[in-house]
Amino acid sequence: MPVNPVIRLSVSEAARMFGVSQRTIRRAIQNQEVTYVVVQGRYKINFESLLRWSQRTTTVRNKRDGKGIGQYVDQWKIKNKLFSPNPENLSKIDPEAE
Repeated sequence: MPVNPVIRLSVSEAARMFGVSQRTIRRAIQNQEVTYVVVQGRYKINFESLLRWSQRTTTVRNKRDGKGIGQYVDQWKIKNKLFSPNPENLSKIDPEAE
C-alpha cells in the first residue's frame, strides 16, 4: 500500500506560492481554515489544505492564479498531439479507461 508523502510549507513559502501576504496565511491559520503542525516553534502548513482553502474564496483564488502558482498551470497543459498521451497506451495501463 503506497504512502502519500505529506507536503508542508512554512508561512512565508505558502504566501509566496499562493500570491498572498503572510498576514493572510496567518489569518487562515487563526481561523482554522488550514491544517498545520508546529515544528520547532514554526507553523508547517499542509499543502493540500492550502490548495482547498485557496479554492474557497474568490479573492484568494484570483491572487493564486494571477501572482501565485496558478499562473503556471496553463503552461503544464500539453497542446502538442505528439506528446499527448496515446489513448491506446492509456487503455493498456488502465483497462477501465475504455
